[in-house]
Parts: sequence; C-alpha cells; structure tokens
Amino acid sequence: MEPAIALPVDRRRAVVSLLSRLRTSTGQANPFPYYAQLRSMGEVVPAPWGGHLVTSFELCDRLLRDRQWLVPDGAWRARQGEATRWSADSSREMSKTLPGLNPPEHTRVRRAAGNMFDRRSLEDIRLSVAEVTEGLLDRLVDRLTADGEADFGELVSEELPVIVIGRWLGLPSADYPRLRELTHDQVFAQELLPSASQLALSDAATAELREYFTDLVRQRRRAPGDDPVSGWIRVWDGIEPDRGAADEAVYHLSLFVLLAALETTSTLLSTAVRLLLEHPGQWARLRAAPERVPAAVEEALRYDAPTHVVSRVASRDTTVAGVEVREDEMVHLMVGAANRDPAHHLDPEVFDVGRRATHLSFSGGIHYCLGAPLARLEATTLLEALLRRLPDLRLVRAPEWAPRVAFRRMLTLPVTTRP
Repeated sequence: MEPAIALPVDRRRAVVSLLSRLRTSTGQANPFPYYAQLRSMGEVVPAPWGGHLVTSFELCDRLLRDRQWLVPDGAWRARQGEATRWSADSSREMSKTLPGLNPPEHTRVRRAAGNMFDRRSLEDIRLSVAEVTEGLLDRLVDRLTADGEADFGELVSEELPVIVIGRWLGLPSADYPRLRELTHDQVFAQELLPSASQLALSDAATAELREYFTDLVRQRRRAPGDDPVSGWIRVWDGIEPDRGAADEAVYHLSLFVLLAALETTSTLLSTAVRLLLEHPGQWARLRAAPERVPAAVEEALRYDAPTHVVSRVASRDTTVAGVEVREDEMVHLMVGAANRDPAHHLDPEVFDVGRRATHLSFSGGIHYCLGAPLARLEATTLLEALLRRLPDLRLVRAPEWAPRVAFRRMLTLPVTTRP
C-alpha cells in the first residue's frame, strides 16, 4: 500500500509541495505516493504555474488519442514569449523533430520516416540485439567475478540501446560514449520544470548534437550507403526540391531517433531488472515460466514508466472532466499516476508479471512511440538472457535516482550474485 501523505489545507500549496518533493532524488526513489495524493485531488488539477495536471487513466488515454489536443509545436512555443523556457535553443530545436510536430507537417515527416521498426526490420535487428546483449552480460559476469558486485546500469542498461541504435544508424562505436552523455543533458529541455542551469546544459548538448548529425548527413550524402540515414536522404530528395531543406529534415529525423532510442530505453531496462529483483517472487515466476517475459516487460512499463509526464495543448476552448481549458492552454498528462489509477487497474500497486497490463507508457494516437517495438525487443532479449545466465542475480542496495520528474533516470543499479 502507498503510505499516506498529509495534504495541506491550501490546494495550490499542496500541489507545489508535492511537485517540489517529486523533483528530488528522494522523491524519485518512490514518486507513487505523491501521485496517489495528486489523484485524490481530482482527475484534473490546476497546475501552480498555469494549465492543468491530468491524473486519471481514462482522461489521459482519451486526450492522447484525440486530435483536437496538440503537441506544443514551434508556433506555440514562440507565442509563449522570449522570457520563457520555451524560447531556449534546445526547446526550439525539439519542436522541429517528429514529437514536436502537428498535422499536416507531422503527417509528412512521419510518412518520410517509414516503418523503421516493423516486423521485417526487427527481424534484421534481432540477431544484433542478442549478440550485443550476450557481450554486455559477459562484461557484467567478469565484473561480478572480480569485484563481487557491479553497476548493472553502467555496464548493461546504458550500453545496450546506444550500441544497437548506433549500429543501425552506422555510427562509429568510438562516438557512443559521448552521444550517450549528450542525451542525458539534452533531455532537460523536455522536462516538466527545468531550471535555467539545466536548460543551459540542454542547449549546449543540443548544439553539439546538431553539429554531429549535420556532419553525418553531409557524409552520407557524399558517400551514401545501405543505412537508414542514406535512405532518408533519398526519400527527402524525392519530397523536397531544396537540398538544404531536405538535409535539415534528415538531420532532425536522425536526432530524434537517437534521443528516443537511448534515454527511455535505458531506463526501461534498468527498471524492469530492478522491479524483478525487488520482487523475488515474481523473478521466481519468470524463472519457472520464461514465456512470461513479454508480459513482465509490459507490467514493468505500467508499474514504472520511463516517461511520467506527457504534455498537450488545447486547440480550442473546451472542458475536461468539467474543468474549463482555454485554447492554447497546456495540460500535463501524468502518465506515472494514470498507469496506477485504481479506476482502471485492479490492485495497481501490485507488481504482477502475470497481469495483462495496459499502459500509456508509449504515449498514444498519432504520436505513439515509433521505437516501441525496438524497446520491447531489447527488454525481452535482456530478461531472457538474464534468466538463463544469471538467475541468482540480486540487488546490493537501493538504486540512486536523478532529480527529474518527466523522464526517469536511475543513476546506479548495484547487483551481485553472492548470497
């Protein structure tokens, strides 16, 4: 059960207090009691800085699928003014990538991207994922043998997504460590309430990533190959007569793929392993029935999603659960709270690998995560390999967490095989 948290008399102060605690490392270690308190205030809760927080599964699901609700695109961000977080260079750059576009531009770019991770493409990637996973577990075993314990996140969760997507894009392996570091900083532009210093980090990371991928596009144009970036160049050359605009579109698509593939997938991998090790009974169920692994991945996604907040903007004056929302006003869909909504899930606080889990962890509607099939493949491949190779894996101590709200990040995940 979630421990009770006292609610101050003033509702606004209560929300401020809850969000302040959520933005700490301690709050991120277990944010769900705070989400339960937020849900108790209603399905739609006014945000202290303006707009609203949406806490129920049904409403979050409906708004994600309803095309009347838009993403905060470049035009919307410009209307917020120069003195806001939306004017940061990193924020403006993100508005030009696929998750920051609304129709008709979203439709155009989405079609140009193609079916990146459809069934056929995944079959081509599957062997690479398995090979990389086995190699990373070899390293983990070596470290466990030498030191008795190891940081699973550092050796496996952080490495698997960047190697898989790096190979797919045809990037030099020497670049992987820096690209991984840059994504950790860049994501601050997508946080719920980034500080000025966090936005500065994101701006610097975005500028470096822009230089990196702009150069990559130039290289692939000079010497095209059988890789996704070269393929996107060919597609955009058939769509956009202006070569500079075509290259810019390919750059934004390449940037988006890297950012989407690394941060959230790394968190999913660490979270799935952590939850299973924290619930030894569920780990034992998987050992006895490894065919449950895909269901365990879905339950991990429901129980603790990599992304806890998704934002949308009203395209017109409307009402949500009886609450008036004005045109251009933002709502924050609290996915972390919605995925444990007792009105939708039976015993939502119970982690159960046998559950037929439904969740909003890959968003919904036209912005449903393009990389969801790849993330699922990496997670199932990893858990199946762990069951086979390290069935006695255990947590050494509680993980450490980054003080973020929208994008979860586990800083450490210490494990051992010793009794």
